[in-house]
Amino acid sequence: MPVQEVAVKILPFLPLPPRLPCPRLAWLSSTLIRATVLELVILAGHALIYPSGLTPERRTPTPPPAPGAGSGRTTRSADTPAALPNTAGGRPPVVLLHGFIDNRSVFVLLRRSLARHGWHHLESLNYSPLTCDIRTAAELLDRHVEEICARTGHREIDIVGHSLGGLIARYYVQRLGGDRRVRTLVTLGTPHGGTAAAPLAGAHPIVRQMRSGSELIEELRRPAPGCRTRFVSFWSELDRVMVPVETACVDHPDLDAVNVRVTGIGHLALPVHPAVAAAIRQALESDGMAVDVQGPASVA
Repeated sequence: MPVQEVAVKILPFLPLPPRLPCPRLAWLSSTLIRATVLELVILAGHALIYPSGLTPERRTPTPPPAPGAGSGRTTRSADTPAALPNTAGGRPPVVLLHGFIDNRSVFVLLRRSLARHGWHHLESLNYSPLTCDIRTAAELLDRHVEEICARTGHREIDIVGHSLGGLIARYYVQRLGGDRRVRTLVTLGTPHGGTAAAPLAGAHPIVRQMRSGSELIEELRRPAPGCRTRFVSFWSELDRVMVPVETACVDHPDLDAVNVRVTGIGHLALPVHPAVAAAIRQALESDGMAVDVQGPASVA
């Protein structure tokens, strides 16, 4: 399936030619400085709310079935996941999956934005910072998704994953059969092709799995014929965690993917910036159509 490229304009950004005039170089430096300051502000704010996301969120009780609906409802057993009937109307649940050494608090603003625009079933999954294998985390996600489907009556869900969270979700979709459950997977600054950033953090096994050329990254390059999930990948030209920045794009001939280029912000801003949140909402609403997220926005 062809990969589509679209763009979110956060701040005007011009490619840097070999010989850039001094005024334009100064303007680019100003853009980078503003993005860096924004990253520091977001980091400070996130540090304040980080403790609130350490505990698992409270699960919303499943509403009782409508009168007369019980006789037609099939009880799902653990070994027959595909048999679950779609008993719930409206938008499918959205699962939010955080990045490395993070927790669900990173999605406070995005979650609020989705809730204000009509998404009523939002769930976050915290995986342990001691997790040493993306495959293990993907298996945990598998169990979590099955529980959500059984509890809500939805056959399918959507997932939004930031950084490592997007890679865990992709492994679940592409290698563990998660495409039968995940309608749309949105990734934010995820190292789909592996990243060369943070060499000193390479002592952690899960960071080594995120490196270009790792066994896991090569596994995700294998054929995935018939994968039903639609991928929408947001990548930023000022993302210092993705090296090179294009590694955050989905590049696979068997995957239905849209790569969304974001300009003017860095890695930490992707899950909190309102322009990105608006584009995520459109991606979740488009249901297989190309995402059209062009339009001006500014970082204050």
